[in-house]
Order: sequence, then C-alpha cells, then structure tokens
Amino acid sequence: MTLFNLVAVLVVCAAVFAYLNHRYVRFPSTIGIMALAMIFSSVMLLLDAFGISSIGKQAKVIVGSIDFNGTLMTVMLGFLLFAGSLHVDLEELFAKKWEVFVLSTIGVLVSMALAGAGMYLVLQIIGHPVPFIYCLLFGALISPTDPVAVIGILSRSGVPDSLRIKIAGESLFNDGIGVVVFAVLLGMIPGAGEHVTTPQGIGLLFLREAIGGVLFGFIIGYVGYRALKSINDYETELLITLALVIGGYAFSLWTHISGALAIVVAGLMTGNQGRRLAMSDETREHVDLFWKLVDVVLNAVLFVLMGLEILVIRITPLTAVAGVIAIVISLLARVVSVSLPVAVMKLFGRRFSDGAVRIMTWGGLRGGICIALALSLPNGSERDLILTITYFVVAFSILVQGLTVESLIMRIGGKRELVGSADIVGH
Repeated sequence: MTLFNLVAVLVVCAAVFAYLNHRYVRFPSTIGIMALAMIFSSVMLLLDAFGISSIGKQAKVIVGSIDFNGTLMTVMLGFLLFAGSLHVDLEELFAKKWEVFVLSTIGVLVSMALAGAGMYLVLQIIGHPVPFIYCLLFGALISPTDPVAVIGILSRSGVPDSLRIKIAGESLFNDGIGVVVFAVLLGMIPGAGEHVTTPQGIGLLFLREAIGGVLFGFIIGYVGYRALKSINDYETELLITLALVIGGYAFSLWTHISGALAIVVAGLMTGNQGRRLAMSDETREHVDLFWKLVDVVLNAVLFVLMGLEILVIRITPLTAVAGVIAIVISLLARVVSVSLPVAVMKLFGRRFSDGAVRIMTWGGLRGGICIALALSLPNGSERDLILTITYFVVAFSILVQGLTVESLIMRIGGKRELVGSADIVGH
C-alpha cells in the first residue's frame, strides 16, 4: 500500500470514528476515537479468529505496514508538542518552575526505578523473566506523562485551566527528559541506539540530548521571535512557525539532541513572547487557528493509530496478566514519584493542597509516545512483552483515567474551588 493510501485510510477512519463519537458516544474526542478504533480492531480480530472474513488479516497487514514509531517520533511529535506548548502561559509556568523541574526530573527517575524494579520482580514471579535493563527501559518509557495525551484530553474534559496548565507544564518537560533517559538506557544494549557503556559516555549523552535540546530550542525560539517581530504579514509569519517545527526537529534528529525539548522550548517562546509582542491581532488569529487545526487532525490520526495497534500486538494469557499488573505498578510508581517530591518541597515552604497528589497521579496520562518508544526496542521476545504491557497501561490511562479525571476533581473540591485554590500545586 502506498503512503498516500495509508494516509487516506487513517484520515477516513479518524473522520468516521470522530463522527460516530460526536453523534452517538459523546466521549471527549480523542478518547472516543481511540475507543471506537479499539472496538473496530477487536471485531476484525474476532472475524479473523472464527474464519468469517479475511478482512481481519488484511487489516493486520495494513496496520503492520505502518511504522508507528517513525510516524509519531519523526513526523508527528514536533507538530503536536509545538501546538501543545503554544498556549501554555509561560508566566504561570515560571511561577511553578521548581515544582515542574523537580517532578519532571527527580520524579521521572524515581518512577522509572520503581516501575522497572517492580516489573522485574513480577516477571520473575510469573515465570516470564527478562533482563533488568529491559525492565528499566519499560520504567523509562512509561514514567513520563505524555503531553500529547495530557493536553489533548484534559483540555477537552472540562478540567480547570489553572490545573491543566500545571499538569501540562510537568508533562511537557518530563516527556522530554523521559525520552532522553530512554535513549541513554537503550544505548547500553549492544546494537541498539548509540551504544555507550562508561559513566562518562552516559553522562555526555544525557547532557548532549537534554541540555543541547533546551539550548537549541532557545536559539530557534529567539530567531523565530525576531523574525516575527520584524514583519507584519500573517502568511509569512505562519510559514515561519511551521519552519521552526519542521526545520528545528529535523536538525535535532540530525545532531542527536532532544527534538522534544527543543520544540517545547521554541513553542513556549513563540506562544508567549512571539504571540504577545511580535504578532498583530490578525496574525495571532490565523496562527492560533492553524495550529489548533493541526493539533485536532494529528491527535485524531494518532489516537486512531493507537486503537488500531491492538491488531498487531501479541496478547496471551500470560502477557495479559503482566499487563494488568503493570497498570498497578505504574500507578503506584506515579503516586510515589509525585508524593515524595511534594513532601520534600513542603519542607522548603512550598504549599500543596490535600488533593494535589491524587489529581496529579490520576491526571498523569500516558499516550502514544510510550507505545512508540516500546516499538523502538530491538526485535525479540523482550520487545513483544514490553510492547504488550505498555499498551495495557496506555489503554487504561486514556480510557479509564482520561474519562474519570474530571469527576475526581469534582469530588475533591469542584471546578470553581480548584480554580480559586492558589495552593493546589504550590507557589
């Protein structure tokens, strides 16, 4: 199947599932699209299993031919991160800089260690042992909250803007850190990634990916800001924002620095200094509309892809048990990785409400990036297992946590009270 035909299939599926969801199901758009895609995939598998139709096999071939990792990590991720960070208030984010920094760094490392060690022990107990490095890789890919899922779902679920910004700020940066940590760990496996074995090599790789990505993001963000400020033509200015994403992400891939962190930083600068100080009202309106449409379309296609991935994931009774246990372990790791930093920051005078840990735990959603990273593992039984349990965690996160996070917020204090609560995540 040609690239054009694949894109056509995905866009048509996204449009059909979006229509059915809006007309009948009425879930938040991305959740509904993924749920319907999973139901469609399950029906195809049942038809194939009972020999009723060969359409299931054809669907498997089509989905199997899609490079999910390459499609998301190389093509879609830069656009989605830029669109997500474009409307994050930098002043509010900076006011919570220590909370965001600690949760997106120490929190990720704590969660990775707990999730990796927990899965290692569980897999040993159930008779499906894998090398510890693969369990750490699972911890690294599952620990960061996915900004694509978090921003896409929380913004459409009626979550208060103040809380959404705080959770989104953490997810934007812990995602970049998680991808960098994953790349470092992957480099420890011979033949996978950029092979490193010494502590110095690991440290230099981390610094190049993380610090290099942030610095490059500042550079292209500033260049973009100066270019936007020097002209007043919305068509050219829109093209400049597009070039920031495509050119910046391509350069990041070429130089092996974190494209995720670079685009997040560039997006924050463009969305704040760029939109406020360098754009006219007409330009701002067109840029906002364009990136909103990009976000809507790519999110729809991404969640269709995530729902269809069930066609090619190998689920057995043993891996299903491991997947269910992985959900529990991931949630427990998230609780600890949030509550410990919160407890430490309280000692330094940062104030948190009683509901902050629960909201940030349940609202810390996982998404397509987790699946894409799992797919980047070397082929083998370990990859198949990690991919399956990752899919279980992601599906639960989006379909269960994503649908219930608003009701959790309402039970804790209601939208109006949370919006007015200055200490929900500290100050």
